[in-house]
Amino acid sequence: MSYHGFSKWPHLEVALFVVILMFYLMTLIGNLSIIILSYLDAHLHTPMYFFLSNLSFLDLCYTTSSIPQMLANLWGPEKTISYTGCMIQLYFVLALGTTECVLLVVMSYDRYAAVCRPLHYAVLMNPRFCHLLAVASWVSGFTTSALHSSFTFWVPLCGHRRVDHFFCEVPALLRLSCVDTRVNELTLLITSSIFVLIPLILILSSYAAIARAVLRMQSTARLQRAFGTCGAHLTVVSLFFIPVICIYLQPPSGESQDQGKFIALFYTVVTPSLNPLIYTLRNKDVRGAVRRLVGQERSTHS
Repeated sequence: MSYHGFSKWPHLEVALFVVILMFYLMTLIGNLSIIILSYLDAHLHTPMYFFLSNLSFLDLCYTTSSIPQMLANLWGPEKTISYTGCMIQLYFVLALGTTECVLLVVMSYDRYAAVCRPLHYAVLMNPRFCHLLAVASWVSGFTTSALHSSFTFWVPLCGHRRVDHFFCEVPALLRLSCVDTRVNELTLLITSSIFVLIPLILILSSYAAIARAVLRMQSTARLQRAFGTCGAHLTVVSLFFIPVICIYLQPPSGESQDQGKFIALFYTVVTPSLNPLIYTLRNKDVRGAVRRLVGQERSTHS
């Protein structure tokens, strides 16, 4: 199999290679930093940072499932991938994307419990329940991907097998089919509705309840803290869900192929690199953890 990718714009390939590589390095450094800080600093051993570490690890896996192959294709003249490699990539892209949808719901529930049920927060979000929620997010993503990928694998592909995309994604693969794919398109629409629209509705419901609670707060400090953490999460939700809705909640035949490539480029490359910045830029807990870690290093060497 081969990728069409950005072959229509060969003059953009070198620039895209540099930009995508920079975003990928930002993703690796930013998300690894969050995982390491959350593990090393005892002050960050809370449900919020436990789930944030899961999101960071997920983003590392998600970008690594597609970006290295994308960079190799942009750099060299050969833009090929084996059929098996394409199916493996499809499985992991779907699994990790679905897991992120569910994990963002879990993170919104954590913020709801922290803001709306502060006195019961420690009981509601106990370590055992947090681990259960994280495991459920990962299992649901990988199980759903196994089911949905199998439907895509069974679709017979036409002879040329040239994917008009820069990685193996369901809408692009369905366009290669030699048979009627309306059943697959309907299946894609239904599963996308379950794992995109329902999580989005649950997240927005959580934040509607949080907004009502925040408006009743008397403490300015608590108000600012609630807006800070919840605002960061809502920004991440918007950056992830809006492009995904544009790609998956319309029939593949009704989507502009070139437009779809750039939308997919945004949520596979840009969003994972921005998540660490959004969560940590104005976060006093993370800045404090960095200062404590640097202070420990200095005291060790002095």
